[in-house]
Amino acid sequence: MKILVVEDEEKIARFIELELVHEGYEVTKTVSGREGLSLAESNQFDLMVLDVMLPELNGLEVLRRLRKSSEMPVIMLTARDAVMDKVSGLDAGADDYITKPFAIEELLARIRVALKKHGSAANVEKDAMPDLAGVLTYEKLSVDVVKRTVIYDKEPVSLTFREFELLRELLENKNIVLSRDTLLHKVCGYDYVGETNVIDVYVRYLRSKIDDKYGIKMIQTVRCVGYVIRE
Repeated sequence: MKILVVEDEEKIARFIELELVHEGYEVTKTVSGREGLSLAESNQFDLMVLDVMLPELNGLEVLRRLRKSSEMPVIMLTARDAVMDKVSGLDAGADDYITKPFAIEELLARIRVALKKHGSAANVEKDAMPDLAGVLTYEKLSVDVVKRTVIYDKEPVSLTFREFELLRELLENKNIVLSRDTLLHKVCGYDYVGETNVIDVYVRYLRSKIDDKYGIKMIQTVRCVGYVIRE
């Protein structure tokens, strides 16, 4: 597995590199956001560890530009613990985030979860598994679970990896109320170690991109329980 580390603090970058190499990963590192973006676009990496505060091009802008052409999993590193900083990272397309200072074991765990999740999705698309093949619909919304495309009334809808997984899970269980814990396990994996309110964040993103944009009431909140899409 090849991992790109974009971190301008040399001691932190070197520490991460040594630990990842010890775990068997192949590591490339850079201190520049602009160079990190160039490396990510011109090479085949399995995951990127991306700092927010970078020279030349900050991490959020790197991620926004990268998401135009790649769904490679990205874990953001930030020295700031403000909720809006985390939300901005997720909104830009990050798969996860971790706040400095952090325990290396936690970073390694999040990397494993992200790689496992994206690897499973790639296998589904490659093998076109019969039980997941087909198209899920809601009114004018169409979700192709094999091609991983989302269309509303002939207009493409751009979703991040986890936004797509959450939408698929809700559509595959229409009229069934799914708890936040159930959705967390399905979307992020049973060994997810991040914030417990991450499902609420992704529901908000989906509503912004679909419900609010197209004037529909697709995702319903069931107070104290979770979420549901009803016919």
